[in-house]
Amino acid sequence: MNGLAGRVFIASFSAETNSFSPIPTGMQAFEEGGLFVENASQKDPQGVGLWMKILRDLAEGDGNMVCEGLRATAEPGSRIVRAVYEDLRDRLVEQAARARADILILALHGAMMADGYDDCEGDLLARVRDAVQPGAVIGVVLDPHCHLTAEMLGAADITVLMKEYPHTDFAARASEVYTLCRAVLAGEITPTHQLFDCRMIGHYPTMLEPMASIVGEMREAERAPAILSASFVHGFPWGDSPDNGSKMLVITDNDPVLAASVAKRLGMRIYEQRAHFALRYPPIQEALDLAAASAAPVVLADTADNAGGGAPGDATPLLRAMLARPTGPSLLGAIYDPGAVRLCREAGIGATLTLRIGGKIGTASGDPLDAVAQVVALAEAHVQTFANEIVPMGPSAWIQIGDVGVVLCSIRSQVFSPDLFTGLGMTLHDKHLIAVKSSEHYRAAFAPVAGTIIPVATPGALQTDLTAISYRLKRDRVFYPAVPDPLGLGPPGTRAPARVDGCQDYSFEAKPSVQ
Repeated sequence: MNGLAGRVFIASFSAETNSFSPIPTGMQAFEEGGLFVENASQKDPQGVGLWMKILRDLAEGDGNMVCEGLRATAEPGSRIVRAVYEDLRDRLVEQAARARADILILALHGAMMADGYDDCEGDLLARVRDAVQPGAVIGVVLDPHCHLTAEMLGAADITVLMKEYPHTDFAARASEVYTLCRAVLAGEITPTHQLFDCRMIGHYPTMLEPMASIVGEMREAERAPAILSASFVHGFPWGDSPDNGSKMLVITDNDPVLAASVAKRLGMRIYEQRAHFALRYPPIQEALDLAAASAAPVVLADTADNAGGGAPGDATPLLRAMLARPTGPSLLGAIYDPGAVRLCREAGIGATLTLRIGGKIGTASGDPLDAVAQVVALAEAHVQTFANEIVPMGPSAWIQIGDVGVVLCSIRSQVFSPDLFTGLGMTLHDKHLIAVKSSEHYRAAFAPVAGTIIPVATPGALQTDLTAISYRLKRDRVFYPAVPDPLGLGPPGTRAPARVDGCQDYSFEAKPSVQ
């Protein structure tokens, strides 16, 4: 490749592992979430193939020949079944070797764990590096809710994370990683990576302050000629990984001192604001009190039963509370309950029946709710949208229980967009409460229609008290908020145990290989 045309390999393998989820991640989870052995960009360009289409368009726009490999994604759950992970991994590695590409770009998640593997992405990337031709450039795009490991960084030439949460900037990040990989191949840059450990675990919504301004500072830092990229690793608190935690990654052009300095400066901006990033949400009854006095529509986020973080998505406590007190016309969605959907389809639109709703998958789901419900609308292949991607919900039903309209779905997913409701004929403007099972991704699309947004500390699989998460691996307890000042920079009495501070250097002078 001479900087203008060559061979580019693209592939994607992603799942976010919640170590405390009751839901195993097997082959069916990938088949339901999106599994294409190749050419997802052409077979499903508006769905799970959108990532691949963006990458393909970038590479083909420069006249490259594109080899498209695996696209596999699953809704978050517990560890991937070992045989399933190894099968999909080996397919991707074999495809990468056969492509003989100049550039390989992999869209991964970064928090994928399997039976026998605590760092799937590190394992995968090391095997890809060992399989490809010498001099090939490997670029990786990650979700910020990842566990960024030495193995991952040591096997890739360029590592870029999405900056926004909700993750609305994947097209921009795809362009960034492709442009940097092309510059590496052309010999125009020598990337040097430095990683600063903030010693934190938290929640970092970038539509709100102070993260909105900090992301702006990251973009401003990238304007300096030598700074190629700045990425913030949010971490995934419910992944029991020894590398879990919040970190700042900076890539410079052959300037490790500058990379370390900027990574520490930006990381310390996060650290200085750490009190803002602890999860402090009102419990259900307090949230309903707040909602009663707030501008409508009030969007309530059922944060702990977010399927996008590995929760079952069928917990009923918030629905039960909404039914127990007068709230006015309200909506709640989506409860994952294929069995209840089937009964609604059998009964038909207009039927009234007694349903046992939710509470089926595990202890985190709580008790089921028995209610008399009317079937108002049905959809055989309901969808919602996230940015420009179509997200399938499967056979779905709108049932009405008193003043509360409830969406039941057959494919487990968090709520991204109002069309989860409007696609079934529901209206939003005349509702007092709109309850969504999501932690943060709902905010981008619901903020324009909401009078008030209230995240709620609901019971469920996503424990909101981050100090109470029972890590079993090598994750130590020296992190905020478990320790008030884990970097030991505050007044006496708040200091953490002595530890080595500073940045780690990932300059790619040696690549690990699989023996």
